[in-house]
Amino acid sequence: MPHLFDPLTLCSITLANRIVVSPMCQYSSVDGFSSDWHFVHLGSRAVGGAALVFTEATAVTADGRISPQDLGIYRDEHVDGLARIVAFIHSQRALAGMQLAHAGRKGSTGRPWEKMTEVPPSEGGWQPIGPTDQPFRHEYPVPRPMTVADIAAVVDAFRAAAGRALNAGFDVIELHAAHGYLIHEFMSPLVNDRSDRYGGPFDNRVRLCLELVEAIRSVWPERLPLFARISATDWMEGGWDVEQSVELARRLRERGVDLVDCSSGGAVPNVQIPLGPAYQTPFAERIRRDANVPTGAVGLITEPAQADEIIRNGGADCVVMARELLRDPYFPLRAARELGHAIPWPAQYLRAAPPGALQR
Repeated sequence: MPHLFDPLTLCSITLANRIVVSPMCQYSSVDGFSSDWHFVHLGSRAVGGAALVFTEATAVTADGRISPQDLGIYRDEHVDGLARIVAFIHSQRALAGMQLAHAGRKGSTGRPWEKMTEVPPSEGGWQPIGPTDQPFRHEYPVPRPMTVADIAAVVDAFRAAAGRALNAGFDVIELHAAHGYLIHEFMSPLVNDRSDRYGGPFDNRVRLCLELVEAIRSVWPERLPLFARISATDWMEGGWDVEQSVELARRLRERGVDLVDCSSGGAVPNVQIPLGPAYQTPFAERIRRDANVPTGAVGLITEPAQADEIIRNGGADCVVMARELLRDPYFPLRAARELGHAIPWPAQYLRAAPPGALQR
């Protein structure tokens, strides 16, 4: 079986190891533009040895942002700053990924260290859109229910954003269909009670997700991987569940998705989630096995031996790490040392490397 520091080939690219930097919102943009914060945040994880570094959820439209401070790729002018970040990531022999996203009814809300409540237009907010007019919570803005024309416009926005990501030099795109944002809102029966071709039966609820994959693949070359992040379960009776996730994963694979990134929750508030070490890995293992598609495991993966065990036991094809890489951007270098693997170090840091370390 492969281990944490074995390469992983997807389409025409090869990840140097199985450690992926998860998309993590930084809430540090002005009008969607990347800043020095993004350059340092993403670049330091590449220096630290991760094989693939994802941007945060990057909005495909201005009203698709979670907060007014979200990163965006809805303007051609966003490309140059992102390209600078990609070039540095590549200089560290890592790959660069962009997660394309639309916040849906969770949009126009404040940053988490302030108040995650409605941001009014007077403070830079907007009226978000969603499958219905029901807000996520009472303190969130009331969304405008989307028309079919609105849906078509969102599909076009994702297609255009994928083209910009290609122009910026990204190696991987991930479609964000999780955590109660727009695509997940359409998928979950707890949220979507539409009566048109985008609501009701499973086939209708996944229609937007599949249309977006096809739109992205119309401009994103086959030689480059396309990921999809999904919430494998809503953690509530009558909601989206792992059986539906398996079927969706089959359809995603048929349409050109190369890896399913398996998270959970976010569609509705006040659910009980049984948090624990690697608590979402069973979803990645089930979808990998039953849908015959590579998967990523995410969620409370914090230790090198734990991450290595997930790969060795076939729980997933890669580990997609978030908080631990905030605590320690150099986790991959530490993990390699603890697990007895020699991986390349930046030449500038070799004086601190263990004996036998390779030069990047």
